[in-house]
Amino acid sequence: MSIRILTRNINVPNLTNIDVYESLGGYQGLRKALSEYRPAEITDIVKKSGLRGRGGAGFPTGMKWGFVPKNSGKPVYLVANGDESEPGTFKDRVIIEKDPHQLIEGTIISAYALQCRQAFIFLRGEFFYGARVIQKALAEAYEKGYLGKNILGSGYDLEIILHRGAGAYICGEETALLESIEGKRGHPRLKPPFPAVVGLYQCPTIINNVETLANIPHIINNGADWFAGIGTERNTGTRLFAVSGHVKNPGVYEFPMGIALRELIYDHCGGIRNGRKLKAVVPGGTSVPVLTADQVDVRLDFDSVAKAGSMLGSAGVIVMDETTCMVKAARRIARFYAEESCGQCTQCREGTEWLYQILTRIENGGGRPGELEILLDICANMKGTTICPLSDAAAMPVESYVRKFHGEFAAHIEERRCIVA
Repeated sequence: MSIRILTRNINVPNLTNIDVYESLGGYQGLRKALSEYRPAEITDIVKKSGLRGRGGAGFPTGMKWGFVPKNSGKPVYLVANGDESEPGTFKDRVIIEKDPHQLIEGTIISAYALQCRQAFIFLRGEFFYGARVIQKALAEAYEKGYLGKNILGSGYDLEIILHRGAGAYICGEETALLESIEGKRGHPRLKPPFPAVVGLYQCPTIINNVETLANIPHIINNGADWFAGIGTERNTGTRLFAVSGHVKNPGVYEFPMGIALRELIYDHCGGIRNGRKLKAVVPGGTSVPVLTADQVDVRLDFDSVAKAGSMLGSAGVIVMDETTCMVKAARRIARFYAEESCGQCTQCREGTEWLYQILTRIENGGGRPGELEILLDICANMKGTTICPLSDAAAMPVESYVRKFHGEFAAHIEERRCIVA
């Protein structure tokens, strides 16, 4: 079943223009939210819809909003996380660059539900074009009265500021993102306290992914039951899958949660290029464990992928064919995380570099007996021991590559060559 929610208008000419967006029903969700519902009712609708965060963790969005303390006497902040830096992930970029008002409308409705008067859109530093698109869209929204004082005569006020990162992967982690907005180095914070209680400027703060917020207007327009009826139980709605690698037709695809990985690759992406065989698939960006070709029938929702031993994560699907050297792939991933570690935690700072150095030696034919066991031991000591998940994000894929393609790694050490044709 093909249902397009977030990408239904993506190819409409001049969609970034607010008049075009309005002509397609844009900002009707905001009008409905402000005129028909109290803030708490919006949160209840989102809870009932079953919407889970699209940034990676898959935490229920309405439940997250419910953690904001009532009557704390402090301002509440909302941040749209557009720091899409996970390798293999490019689905938020499509919304940011091609349908910015969908994100802005979702941010305004969400801010109203939280009684937030100041929101931020945090964009990855490399999104130069996306920043211009968002800035122009914000100016249009202010001019039309969707932002600023007394929005649509409702008495509700909201300001949105675009904040651009400086190109650090770690700022995709929600507390490092808050540090960045405050003008500090992007070092993750210890939790608890969680941002919903102590966040930006020590005030209650909700951080939601771009794709998550873009769903909000549609839930308000069509109802919680409509959204909950799409996808699978506990995994409702659609998902944007960013498919790259060795497929004939890479790109961003929108399907209900629970589509089979096999169907996505072979029916919609045209199958493996050049008639080759599938070897491995990364289902949720490079930070998650790899799946082998015999796991291709897994359903792409949070729970099914977790049951298969990986994570849906950011839904960045990277397809690898039989010509892929898994040692080289693991080394490349390790290099990225070694470069992007903020260095705050010893296990991450040292562990990511050790993984990269050992994998480099193995790939170059200098691997030593026992080094695969050392790799696995390093990974075990990196997981669950640091302030933020970056250490786990580096260890989990390397561990899975070594375990699932052990023979290939062993051949690099024993035969000092790559056995991939």
